[in-house]
Amino acid sequence: MDIALEEARAAAARGEVPVGAVMVDARGKVVAQAGNRTRELHDPTAHAEMLVIRATCAAVGSERLTGHVIYVTLEPCAMCAGAITAARLTRVVYGAADPKSGGVAHGARVFAHPQCHHVPEVIDGVGEAEAEAQLKDFFANRR
Repeated sequence: MDIALEEARAAAARGEVPVGAVMVDARGKVVAQAGNRTRELHDPTAHAEMLVIRATCAAVGSERLTGHVIYVTLEPCAMCAGAITAARLTRVVYGAADPKSGGVAHGARVFAHPQCHHVPEVIDGVGEAEAEAQLKDFFANRR
């Protein structure tokens, strides 16, 4: 999660919403890491989670990432949760809850939906205080 928090700080420095993600394989090796790049890439799908999923799929040569774990500083939105289930990730570890736009414990609750074909293990609250502080500071400075 420390690497994801670093990626979130770097995203904020670029003017992006400070969300970072890291993908780790079954051996614990970091395969990909990224922060949000929606503004930089002019791409509404360039969330940190989507970027690490894409990079990991390219690195392993498969659309299925069984055995991989994603660490993300903010609860994934419905789009990212959908990609996580499609990629068949084993586990999702996230920091701050997102009552406004979350898709795991809030909002769409993608993994709880009957049409969800794969449900990863979910661990929340890891690095929560720092992730929340980064987000609050970022948005306080924008207002």
